[in-house]
Amino acid sequence: MRALTEQDIRSSFINCSKGEAKRLAVPRDLGERPWDDLDFLGWRDPGAPDRSYLVTEREDRLVGVAMRFQPAQRGFLHRSMCSLCLTTHPRGGVALMTARKAGPAGREGNSVGAYMCTDLACSLYLRGVKVPETGARFEESLTLEEQIARTRGNLFAFLDKL
Repeated sequence: MRALTEQDIRSSFINCSKGEAKRLAVPRDLGERPWDDLDFLGWRDPGAPDRSYLVTEREDRLVGVAMRFQPAQRGFLHRSMCSLCLTTHPRGGVALMTARKAGPAGREGNSVGAYMCTDLACSLYLRGVKVPETGARFEESLTLEEQIARTRGNLFAFLDKL
């Protein structure tokens, strides 16, 4: 993914108003992000713990999505799998992220959801840059490039529903 600026990020959102996009918290460490290892930029809002954001490149344009999630309420031994990167996490590592639909459907309250890593570090888990709390991912027969293509496909399928 190419390096993004704050303006790039704010102008990319498809499911919130320009005013909402102007007010949302953008990461302060954009210059330090490992852009070559990212398939999308994802972050949680430090001022609103139930909000997170995701921005990706698709067909030479940026697509940003504002999402909400509820912290996990499952038992200590429960494990969940991210529907994007297929990384498993113990309690709290995966949450149902819901995004308001774009346009009139979103204004009527319609939304779409997917189970995602709560830290939105899917790209880093795939590449082994970040290790899940359990210490490892499942071993797959797919190449890294195939895993990346699958993750991007899963992400784009989610975005297509918006």
